[in-house]
Amino acid sequence: MKHELHGDTIHIATGGLDFDATKPVLVFIHGSGQSHLTWVLQTRYFAHRGFSVLAPDLPGHGLSGGTPLASIETMADWINDLLDSLGAQTATLIGHSQGVLVALEGARRHPHRVSALGLIAGAMAIPVNDALIEMSQSAPAKAFRMMTSWGHGPGAHKFDNTQPGHAFLGYGRQVMAQNDDAALHADLVACNSYGEGETAAAALAQPTLCLIAGKDKMTPAKFGRKMAASISGAELQIFDRAGHFLPAEYPIEVNDALAAFLAR
Repeated sequence: MKHELHGDTIHIATGGLDFDATKPVLVFIHGSGQSHLTWVLQTRYFAHRGFSVLAPDLPGHGLSGGTPLASIETMADWINDLLDSLGAQTATLIGHSQGVLVALEGARRHPHRVSALGLIAGAMAIPVNDALIEMSQSAPAKAFRMMTSWGHGPGAHKFDNTQPGHAFLGYGRQVMAQNDDAALHADLVACNSYGEGETAAAALAQPTLCLIAGKDKMTPAKFGRKMAASISGAELQIFDRAGHFLPAEYPIEVNDALAAFLAR
């Protein structure tokens, strides 16, 4: 659906159903240089199982207008404003990668808004190599190829895909190329600058599920485990063969894990 927020036209995937704020709300938050397409195998699944689904393209990403947001804090406030504008009182925030930082910060800044969290292939801090930050500005297509290669597990590199007909590497590059030219650079700088993750994790009181990829080269599993250990009562599940793009590589297993968590 299309929605106006802060003077920009925002695109939001709702899983094929009209948004209904009276149902339990799930907000899927994409990562750096990504869009709602990160969640293409999650949104429809949950929309047809009793949830109202929002998978927004952040400003300057995918099909959304506007200028890419400059900080994790600004992104967290933007998600809160989006929920305000749609009349949603509370929501479960489900983040991937950079989206994990946004979900953590959202719960820190707006705790009464967030009912639960699903944190996928993330960590409490996501430092970014200076060379990649520079490349994202000077040679973005090269940065897309590098991140797509790093971001997938061994199966995707061998085209041994869990979903027949999917070519993860080519698809990943196309998703990134659809964004505003400045989007990836802004995202990487925002991740690199964010330093409140440990504070946010330690303060969490909401039910939290951490889904971590064992072959993740971008947010290695040891940092995901540390995040889970820092959150009181957090559930942890490791996907040993998955790379960073866990929701795409193992969608059935991710959906099953989220569904079981949400059912509690």
